[in-house]
Amino acid sequence: MLELRNVQVLYDRAIEAVRDVSLSVPDGAMVALLGSNGAGKSTILKAISGVLTQEDGEVVAGSVMFDGKPLGGSAPRDIVRRGIIQVPEGRALFAPLTVEENLLMGGFTRSRSAAKEGIERVYDLFPKVRERRHQIAGYLSGGEQQMVAIGRALMAEPKVLMLDEPSLGLAPQIIEDIFSAVVALNRDAGVTVLLVEQNAQLALEVTSRGYIIENGRIVLDGASEDLRRNADVQEFYLGMAKGERRSMRDVKHYKRRKRWLS
Repeated sequence: MLELRNVQVLYDRAIEAVRDVSLSVPDGAMVALLGSNGAGKSTILKAISGVLTQEDGEVVAGSVMFDGKPLGGSAPRDIVRRGIIQVPEGRALFAPLTVEENLLMGGFTRSRSAAKEGIERVYDLFPKVRERRHQIAGYLSGGEQQMVAIGRALMAEPKVLMLDEPSLGLAPQIIEDIFSAVVALNRDAGVTVLLVEQNAQLALEVTSRGYIIENGRIVLDGASEDLRRNADVQEFYLGMAKGERRSMRDVKHYKRRKRWLS
């Protein structure tokens, strides 16, 4: 199990990005972490991955645990070796390299034969990636790049796959293809998934549990189906009121009416 216990994160030793956050991701589960831009979602993933120091960030309180052991102080490469892999927002591919070279970079901890087998599994999961395997990654479409980014993460044989805004900027059909593949990984290979998304409707459809974060703290959590039926979540995150879609601009007294903040 991946677990955060009362985690606080500061940037530049002054700016509080995450405050007293606790959440758990059971083995084999798919869990959603929802919230608007700047709420702290990506910071939480970076705290787990051990890459906060690259942005002058630091976990100053609480702990990040995996399989009952702390991750705090571990180098990012050691966290990867323990089986926790993050697919960052924006994909972060090696643009000048080919698709296959990007995949091989993801399997740097594995033997040559194991990496070859891993590539074939990625190609089976994403046939479009097989078609583009000799092309320069930077020339791919956004959806194809996202598939390569997920495939690169799978090359390390993750126990926990953390996805940061995988649907961002993609066409609906591509989003459906990518999420179908992630669901299949969870169902068939038992890969645990922590999904960070702004598309709350989609995230709650494919996960079993969700957490909502605002201003750096968890304000609501529960079974995904319960969150989908919650009136406040429907209005403020699913854009619905009385069964009808609504724009955030149409919601009056937005902050005042968030009952979980009262």
